Amino acid sequence: MGHGPLTAVALAIAYLIGSIPFSYLVARRKGIDVRTVGSGNVGATNVMRSAGRAAGLAAFALDFLKGSLATWLALRLAGPTIAAVAAVIAVLGHMYPAWLSFKGGKGVATGAGAFLPILPVAAVIGLLTFGVVAWLTRYASVGSIAGTSALPVVAWLMRAPAASTIAAAIAAALIVWKHRENIRRIAAGSERRMGARKEGTP
Repeated sequence: MGHGPLTAVALAIAYLIGSIPFSYLVARRKGIDVRTVGSGNVGATNVMRSAGRAAGLAAFALDFLKGSLATWLALRLAGPTIAAVAAVIAVLGHMYPAWLSFKGGKGVATGAGAFLPILPVAAVIGLLTFGVVAWLTRYASVGSIAGTSALPVVAWLMRAPAASTIAAAIAAALIVWKHRENIRRIAAGSERRMGARKEGTP
């Protein structure tokens, strides 16, 4: 298990599933190219701001589910160690989709979904952390960074398998790095809060 052709197949499938640009597709159904509005990010938060709450929630759910499917299939095909690698590959697929010239989203929803099959408790705690921190600060980006960072920490505290914990840490580092512009805007006081009518509105 986890060697030979099945490994290559599992990882290729993980990338292909992860790279399906659901946020882009959902927004396009409303006649909006999410890459050209708001933050320009191909993610659920930007879809919600540009195409409405229902569209944003649909994008989040679909991105979450594709991550879970990618890891679950890898788990079935090649075992838990390859599934941990596939979770990271699915996140990378979302961030760098071939279909959109390798310019995708930040991987929060896909990452949460991708680790659910192998780190279910940590993934749920990460999602709850995201929700609480985002609600308290009214910054989706701060919630995303906090929830993502919680994932490997909880995995480590729960003594999860090393491969899954390391994969969670790598995915978290990638997602936080993808939020570097948000971090700069937070430091400058120009990051948009949830519910704000325009950029910079508190």
